Amino acid sequence: MYYIYNFDIIILINVKGKYETKKTTIKLNDAIYILEFKVDGQKGEAMKQIKEKKYHEKYLTQNQDIFLLGIEFDTSDENISNFEWEKI
Repeated sequence: MYYIYNFDIIILINVKGKYETKKTTIKLNDAIYILEFKVDGQKGEAMKQIKEKKYHEKYLTQNQDIFLLGIEFDTSDENISNFEWEKI
């Protein structure tokens, strides 16, 4: 069997510095993913920022599923320390 996938990916990246906040938006044909990355911060800080700054609101009229993903890294462990997601 062969599968052909047709989708567009638009990635918008906002990078302020090496260990600063990083926000990425990935738009596919059927869904929008808003990712917030935090390094060495408080647990839950990434998801909190997405909601407080309402990054998702400008996409609400696009009739697509919207997923919020908060991803936090710990440099001492060199690993992901927290991951949260929510569907709007």
